[in-house]
Amino acid sequence: MTHTPWHAGGIARCFGLVALLVVAADAMADEPVDIGSRRELFVDRVLIDQTDNVQLRLHHPVKAPRPKSPLPTGAYITVIRDSDEHGVLLRAYWRGFDPAFKGKRESGDGAETVCYAESRDGHEWTFPKLGLHQVGGTRENNVILAKMPALLHNFSPFLDTRPGVPADQRFKALAGHPGPGDKRGKARPGIGLFAFHSADGIHWTNQGEVIPYRNEWRHAFDSQNVAFWSEAEEQYVCYFRTWTEPDRLRSISRTTSKDFRTWTRPVEMKPNRSGEHLYTNQTHPYFRAPHIYVALPTRYVPGRGDPSASRDHNNATDVLLMTSRAGSTRYDRTFGEAFIRPGTDAAAWLNRANYVALNVIPTSPAEMSIYHRSGDRYVLRTDGFASVHAGAESGELVTRPLRFRGDRLELNYSTSAAGSLRVELQEPDGTPIPHFALEDCNVIYGDEVDRTVTWKNDADLASLAGRAVRLRFVLVDCDLFSFRFDEGNRKAE
Repeated sequence: MTHTPWHAGGIARCFGLVALLVVAADAMADEPVDIGSRRELFVDRVLIDQTDNVQLRLHHPVKAPRPKSPLPTGAYITVIRDSDEHGVLLRAYWRGFDPAFKGKRESGDGAETVCYAESRDGHEWTFPKLGLHQVGGTRENNVILAKMPALLHNFSPFLDTRPGVPADQRFKALAGHPGPGDKRGKARPGIGLFAFHSADGIHWTNQGEVIPYRNEWRHAFDSQNVAFWSEAEEQYVCYFRTWTEPDRLRSISRTTSKDFRTWTRPVEMKPNRSGEHLYTNQTHPYFRAPHIYVALPTRYVPGRGDPSASRDHNNATDVLLMTSRAGSTRYDRTFGEAFIRPGTDAAAWLNRANYVALNVIPTSPAEMSIYHRSGDRYVLRTDGFASVHAGAESGELVTRPLRFRGDRLELNYSTSAAGSLRVELQEPDGTPIPHFALEDCNVIYGDEVDRTVTWKNDADLASLAGRAVRLRFVLVDCDLFSFRFDEGNRKAE
């Protein structure tokens, strides 16, 4: 077998009920990892010990049919999955402009607005006439914020899921743009990030500046600066734009807060590869595994656009997939290739044409959606960012020793008609556990998001809960996207 190195960063810690997987790079490979009943995705190599004839494969979102009423072309989009008395309600936010504004459309000049839309099915959108602001000579519009120079360039809201959050602070946001130019040594109040809160996601209150600008930064905050309540870390987390020195690459830093007012000293995430600009970061907890943070940054490549275009437009962009785990100050870059390419449309090769909205949104039990600034919706299988892939020849993967909670093992997988998947549970030394050996596993084939693994003689998986075990997956013409131990069988009794 080929031994695959295990990546991680930081130290193993526990936040609340979730045992976080942030461990030193030199940690012993045979130290059991307590995953409880968390869902684990194959977006990194954190749980992988050995592989043979399999690969981690990046999967690519597919463009859905164009909506009849799409979101309009816009930058710094956020889509939030909410609910009301009528069911699921998606809320979309993006930067707009006042067409009646006189002067240049630059951040901080007052031309920018924040627009709002809603969707029930995740595909078609409606644009309510809210009457809140006069824009373009009328209040018959969907503008929720206007005439707030420097604060509406990159307004980025989220639904606050912190237990006990006051009703009037159910939604929160960060916003702020310091203006152009080298600002090293020029930090002052008023050019940092400001906090907002709202009861309904439409009417917002400015709480004031909460993340100040720092003297050591040449430039910062000049992109979409995203925040969320981390269930796993039991604190607020913010990922925001900074620039690297001395190469001056657009990059990402992280800070945390217990109360959304006082934030820790920012830490540079340092995700950039050589010469690589990351224009946005779009980092957020994955909805089925909130200890895993998914990031869909826009990679900005100067001089790679249409050579016949002006200098400002001769820059290409695409979208990447990066991940981080709760508590980590580093991104995982298992996949270096593009997640979403510009495609065949020449307009997609113009400057800053490829951004996606903050948040990957579940739009059916087997589908999740990613919203592009073009108004297109991209779809991907649930958990389907990446997989352990085996071709026509048998391959296998063995995990590091794990401890779990539950009495059944669920898999998200897809095989061909001739493909298969089996699972063996092992002692930490690799010895098959009686009744859970490979030959005891009932062969799995098909295509399911949540499939329960069974072994012959109705072997009781609960008897192994809390023990250190390894999982050995043997695959043929198969993609395995995720696994999770669950207590479903006992709940049904």
